[in-house]
Amino acid sequence: MEKLKTELLIIGAGPAGLGAAIYAARSALDFLVVDKFLAGGQIVTTEFIENYPGFRGNISGYDLMQNIIEHCKDFNINLRENTVINKIQPPKQNINKIGKSNLENIFKCFGDELEITANSIIIATGASPKRLFVEGENEFIGKGISFCATCDGALYNDKEVMVIGGGNTAIQEALFLVKFAKTVYIVHRRNQLRAVKSLQLKAFSNPKIKFIWDSVVEKFDGSTHVEEVTLKNIKTNKITVKKIDGVFEYIGIKPNSELVKDIVDLDEQGFILTNKNLRTSMAGIFAAGDVRDTVLRQVITAVADGAVAATSADKYLNNLL
Repeated sequence: MEKLKTELLIIGAGPAGLGAAIYAARSALDFLVVDKFLAGGQIVTTEFIENYPGFRGNISGYDLMQNIIEHCKDFNINLRENTVINKIQPPKQNINKIGKSNLENIFKCFGDELEITANSIIIATGASPKRLFVEGENEFIGKGISFCATCDGALYNDKEVMVIGGGNTAIQEALFLVKFAKTVYIVHRRNQLRAVKSLQLKAFSNPKIKFIWDSVVEKFDGSTHVEEVTLKNIKTNKITVKKIDGVFEYIGIKPNSELVKDIVDLDEQGFILTNKNLRTSMAGIFAAGDVRDTVLRQVITAVADGAVAATSADKYLNNLL
């Protein structure tokens, strides 16, 4: 078994993890970044990003993350891709007192044929949108299928889009999309929304929003971009095909917090709870990005979280936090 030792272990190499890495490097920490996949995170599937400061015009999520990865190389950041951490073993006695070395806090992190000991950890594992798992979905993610209206809504100016879902997030995002789209179709498997009444009233009163009730998605079709959606009415079994320019799925989001579910405090949905320094309930463990309880999940906020988490970890390791 390979054994490694580091001051700080950053788990996740998306915007939050790489943002943390840059600030950890600037603080001259001994650290390591690991990701179970390739660096970049889920944002690499986003077709265009137009709201990240410093990049005028549209840049794809993939290209933006490649720029960030190249920036990390300038700092000679130690990044291990395709490295899975299966378990974190916290110290028997979690020490967090000024004047007593935090280096006495040793976390043991276990992967496949790998053991990493670290004095501090940043969890930057992100969150995953719940999926429909229907034909064509995988093919068109980032090519007409999106999970973020804030990211991609402006790409559909004066076009027709479809929102899948009936909860608060689905209706909020539909109301955001009407700023750009000509028509927003909301597809819901029931005949009434689950969103709070105030959102429902706004949606029902908006002439740009049309509802398709009691229906589920059967299939996505298109050439290089999604062009039509096959829908099934679950009461009548009637199949219809709807021409569409873009689809936004909002059937839920799941934080990738399984690794620490028995170690740190989570909210009722499983997101990691942190304080203003992004410290969790366990001294020495910090969280950044979409995996934590936050009001906004965007690339810019994830990168900022990473900077805060790494700065806080540095202070923690030097008995200043």
